[in-house]
This record gives sequence, C-alpha cells and structure tokens, in this order.
Amino acid sequence: MAKRGGFPGMGSFGGMNINQLMKEAKKMQTDMEKSQEELAAKEFEATSGGGAVYAKVSGSKEIKEIKIKPEVVDPEDVEMLQDLIISCLNEALRKVDSEQAASLGKYNIPGLM
Repeated sequence: MAKRGGFPGMGSFGGMNINQLMKEAKKMQTDMEKSQEELAAKEFEATSGGGAVYAKVSGSKEIKEIKIKPEVVDPEDVEMLQDLIISCLNEALRKVDSEQAASLGKYNIPGLM
C-alpha cells in the first residue's frame, strides 16, 4: 500500500527542518540590517587633482563635505573644476560601493548584489 502524503523528503530541506531554516533566515536578516547600519554610519573620503578637491560621503551615499582649494578656482577654466569635483565624488562613492560589496557579500545571496 502506498504511503500517504507528498513526496519523500518534503518537509525538510537537505536535512534541515523548516523551523531551523526560518531561524537561520531571521538571523541572516538581522545581521544584514546591522551591517547596513554600520555601513551608513561610516564616512568615506577622496581627493582629486592632487588634493585640490576633497569630498566626504556617508555610507548611505550622502555628500557630507566638499573642500576646494582656492588656487584651483579659475573663472577661465570652470570645466576643469567641474571635472575634478565629479572625479572626486565618484571615487568616494566607489569606496562606499566597495565596502558595501565586502560587507554584504559575505551573505552570498544570489541576486542581492
């Protein structure tokens, strides 16, 4: 006589019961939230033009500070200053992305990053 109920092995995932799986998922979620909060609290700095432009951004990608050395401000060459600012901010944001990848990459969840 056939056994009643579903397929063999259903109710457990590779030897782990559903309750244990849910516990692990909840812990992972808590750990990820903590990692995201820690990242948001960090600040990242970058410079361009040999230190002519300085930028500081938060881990949540909010611009906190920009400093421009006065000798770089040339009304005849505004484009150069704009390029230095863009370069500096992009470098600071790349640092945030790199830290985020390192921080959240340890969770190894497909499709997350």
